[in-house]
Amino acid sequence: MSQDVYLDYSQERLDELLDARRSVPDFLAYTDRFTSRSATTRASTRAHLDVAYGPNDRERLDVFLPETPAGELVPANIFFHGGYWRSSEKERYSFLADVFTPRGAACVVVEYALIPAVDMDELIRQCRAAVAHVVSHAAELGIDSSQLYVSGHSAGGQIVGLLLAAGWHDDFGVPVDAIRGGCSISGLFDMQAIRLSYLNETLALDEQSAARNSPSTYRPATDAPLIAAVGGLEGAEFHRQNSVLDALWSDRVEITTMHLEGLNHYSAVESLSDPSSPLGRAVLAQMGLLS
Repeated sequence: MSQDVYLDYSQERLDELLDARRSVPDFLAYTDRFTSRSATTRASTRAHLDVAYGPNDRERLDVFLPETPAGELVPANIFFHGGYWRSSEKERYSFLADVFTPRGAACVVVEYALIPAVDMDELIRQCRAAVAHVVSHAAELGIDSSQLYVSGHSAGGQIVGLLLAAGWHDDFGVPVDAIRGGCSISGLFDMQAIRLSYLNETLALDEQSAARNSPSTYRPATDAPLIAAVGGLEGAEFHRQNSVLDALWSDRVEITTMHLEGLNHYSAVESLSDPSSPLGRAVLAQMGLLS
């Protein structure tokens, strides 16, 4: 009999449940479509591309802007991509701007250095620095710093949780209430499960670094609301992870848990780009952009 390594998961079962690509055999069809759609977005949307927010070559972000009168500042949603902290790039997710710019908001897509080139602590530091850069340079980017929201997919969902958590703002010169709301899609909030899975061959987390980088370790910084969404076709561990913060933060934060029926790990994030989808509508509503 296989020995349980976390909760009631054997090693084989934990690894299987966290292998998002294995659960979606045609995942390349999704990523290829994301890349194609994003190329169209970059070619057709007003943007500041490859804005440096730090010295690392991957400390870059893209800002996609609506067509508004000169000098008008707009709300912004700052998106953090997934890839299990070890792969992917911002250019694949430019298409998500298509849900925001036609409704008068900006979309900021962040890139960050990947593990093992950096460790998890540095990766999270960079993501916080990206938010700090947007806050401090908001006017020159065309953004209203009082209307900032964050979203992220998979590993990006963990980043969203850590950005909504308390304890980092002073070090980055960011007002504690700078982020007005967040959306995690297939987010990972309990990093001890990740530490004990096959992913740790690359991530190299120990018990302390996993705790330090788990949103579940912290209290929320404010009462900014959180949308926690997961695809209905995703495995049990993604569903468990999606509910973790609800148990820990719901005494202070309004958490909207969404199970996106019929959607997998990739179609779930793609649904954010559809203003008529449940997720698209929820995020637009959170930002006050529903007409």
